[in-house]
Amino acid sequence: MTTVSDAQEIQHREANGVGIATLNRPKALNALNTNMVTLLLDLYRSWDASPSVNCIILKGTGGKAFCAGGDVKSVVQKAREGDIDTGMVFFDREYQLNYLIHTLRKPHVALLDGITMGGGAGLSVHGTFRVATEKTLFAMPECAIGLYPDVGGSFFLPRLPGGLGLYLGLAGARLKGVDVRQAGVATHYVPSALLPELEEAIVKLGRECTVEQVREILDKFEARAPLPEGELSVRRRDIDAAFGGKGGVEEVHAALAAYPDQDWAQKRARHDQQVGCWGGIVGGSPTSQKLTFEQLRRGAALPDLRSCLTMEHCMMANVLSDRESDFIEGVRAVLIDRSNDPAWRPASLEAVSQDKIASYFRLPASVKELRLAEERQRFAKL
Repeated sequence: MTTVSDAQEIQHREANGVGIATLNRPKALNALNTNMVTLLLDLYRSWDASPSVNCIILKGTGGKAFCAGGDVKSVVQKAREGDIDTGMVFFDREYQLNYLIHTLRKPHVALLDGITMGGGAGLSVHGTFRVATEKTLFAMPECAIGLYPDVGGSFFLPRLPGGLGLYLGLAGARLKGVDVRQAGVATHYVPSALLPELEEAIVKLGRECTVEQVREILDKFEARAPLPEGELSVRRRDIDAAFGGKGGVEEVHAALAAYPDQDWAQKRARHDQQVGCWGGIVGGSPTSQKLTFEQLRRGAALPDLRSCLTMEHCMMANVLSDRESDFIEGVRAVLIDRSNDPAWRPASLEAVSQDKIASYFRLPASVKELRLAEERQRFAKL
């Protein structure tokens, strides 16, 4: 059986002043592990400092995924043995990479040609440009495994229009194709078949390329064909009505339960039903739902990505420290045993106390604070 060596999990080259990095773990849908985030972190630091690299393109290999998230299964297997350090190393480096992408001094273009979930969002949404295609499938499904939308989710989700951020974070709803662009997660929409030509056009800009020149090329490629009709626009009013309030998770549940169109409200978010949401909420961890609501509420008030990632680091330390956390149980049920029968504790929203939720935002004494590079940002990202 052919396997990909650690060094090959991130492929990279430079072409005419453009650094091109490729996630190369196709059998795992390019899911990130510690080796990959470490390689990318070192590579991006080098490219950011290099006068010979003026633009960075990030893509995935295999034809199915840009990046399907993080390899949380191995993290949880260690945590179940009492080892949280392994997991914290992974998440700390991942968050450092998210922040570096956000503060790059040169344009960053992520080609979201396929599944883009969790950690894949962190590699893309904080950069300058995100290109969706008809193959893009975007989601933040962490509540389904007892976690919360990390990788800066507390920063970018509350800053999406209307109730979209809470809809994505709480329901784990899936957006497909042009809907990713319409939601504001992607900055552009280009047919998948045109991506090689798009990449070539960016490379042809040469060593003097600027963010304005890259944007102009992306705009031209997007304009080559009319944007297809999506599903999201049809349900935006419904989504905003159910997820746009400030009353808490219980208010969202009540709004969906009372919604006239129960066919929509009760659809589980699936590949072919990406705008349904009720089933996604019902099946998720009650603790994760309340934690996610509080996370996004706090994130909306925080000034920058740095503050949000620092908060998420604190949350993660608490999650991994608890061997009986819903995260460990959710990963067991969904990813390890594949029984899909998580026993959430507690099993109802009513039993989740606000004191318990508040405790996730206090850094354990045994865990060091997240170290991020000093703030420096050249141009707006969102």
